[in-house]
Amino acid sequence: MINPSKQSRFSRWTMLGMSLTLTAGMLSACSGGNDPSGAETSVLRIGVLYGGSDNEPYFRQQYTDMFEFQYPNVAFEIVGAINYDNQRFTQSSEPGKPADQPDPYEEMKKLMEGQNPVDVVVIDYNLLRRFTQDNLLKPLDPLIAKDKFDLSDYVPTVIEGIKAAGDNSIYALTPTFTSSALYYNKKLFADKGVEPPTDKMSWNDVFAKARQVANGEGVDRTFGFSFNRWNSDGFNDVQNYSTALQLRTWDDKGEKMLVNSDQWAEVFDTVSGLYKEKIVPDQEFINQMYEKIAQGGGNDPFYGDLFVQGKVAMMISESYYVSELKKFSDNAASIKDFEMVDWDVVTVPTHPTNVDSGGNINLSQLMAINTKAQNPDGAWDFIKFSNSRDWAKLKSRSNYELVARKEFLKPVGGMTYNIDAFTLLKPLPPSSVNEEAIYREKPGIWEARQIGYEMFQKVLDGTMETKAALAEWETRGNAILAGKSEMGEGGGVGIPRPLDDVKVEATVEEAVVAE
Repeated sequence: MINPSKQSRFSRWTMLGMSLTLTAGMLSACSGGNDPSGAETSVLRIGVLYGGSDNEPYFRQQYTDMFEFQYPNVAFEIVGAINYDNQRFTQSSEPGKPADQPDPYEEMKKLMEGQNPVDVVVIDYNLLRRFTQDNLLKPLDPLIAKDKFDLSDYVPTVIEGIKAAGDNSIYALTPTFTSSALYYNKKLFADKGVEPPTDKMSWNDVFAKARQVANGEGVDRTFGFSFNRWNSDGFNDVQNYSTALQLRTWDDKGEKMLVNSDQWAEVFDTVSGLYKEKIVPDQEFINQMYEKIAQGGGNDPFYGDLFVQGKVAMMISESYYVSELKKFSDNAASIKDFEMVDWDVVTVPTHPTNVDSGGNINLSQLMAINTKAQNPDGAWDFIKFSNSRDWAKLKSRSNYELVARKEFLKPVGGMTYNIDAFTLLKPLPPSSVNEEAIYREKPGIWEARQIGYEMFQKVLDGTMETKAALAEWETRGNAILAGKSEMGEGGGVGIPRPLDDVKVEATVEEAVVAE
């Protein structure tokens, strides 16, 4: 499953500037060398999930400006299924209740089936299966075969994930993706005489190694593992771990809790054990670190990043974290008392029953052809262009996203590391459950999840046994799913949905801040 819970972060884009420096010959190579100079102006309509004042310029800079430079007789219309500006500023009509959220699937479907249907559809991976099953997308396999469009060097992570969502057929292509890996500190493993992690290790084996390398006390403690780059509460780690194991919190309709099981008990026990044994960093340690920094009169140029400070032996993070590590390395001499960590990466941990799949793999720019496209030929030309070798060669200069063609997938800035760690695993099988619809139709469902936080804290502090905690989560959660809110009358008015779990397209401001 592609994890949609983290907001995308983008580096600055230089595509437009690069496109203006390209020679016509190179661009012709991308598209087969057709000369459009005598062609009539045609319109190609592209439907994206989220439109708005920031998102349309971003999409044009990333994907359409180069095409228009080569084909001046093609005009693009970028149409957003949901206007992000509207969603950002819309207030709820009922105090204490979140504003209504439109259904991305239904809104995109309107663009595809209306009087002026879009030609190209750009969607997220978690929607691809539903669009294909409802016969809304044109299969690309015949077009790929007809034009002999070479996909032999496509990263398995990408192409296999696309096929998995289309019953082994290709209904969309994406030129870029992001992935996660397990970063590890080579020195910490060497100092303890422990063999470093390897690709496709199981979760339990990784946890075992984490226990072997954890060392020290107080502010001098070195931790064995972290589920993510930024310190978070234990229940967030529970959710990350349970997602990796493909455990469900509730059933397909959001009507029954599924947490009272041996699998969930294993998750609670494992994560709470990591905290109790101080294998993973907790908030107390973070507070100690900042207190030490404050007493020294300094600041924290790492913004709480424990891995780069040598305080965590292994950590799961995204592919674009490599660019952050390069920045730290390039500026190491300017940072007082800082020694750059000696690091490498392997694949994220896997489940023993499915060692070839896993990780937070994000295919957010999947391009497909609407079955009701008015300009299907133009749509295919654009998709070919955006997924061509030459386009990938240019895009490989980006420090944020990874290109889908392995030929141009190179380590950032000439560094040496196991870049295959980001491409070896296939995405976890896509879920058939429409989670977004459940959250949208049952806003109080977040209250049911919040009970899990409460129960885990009790397990963590030793005031409740795991099985009893899960049984109470199940009972109270079922009551909430039935409309009996614990937050007073109103049956279903719940806590606001956390920002990190809202799936939206990144804005220009977010991208610049991320860099």
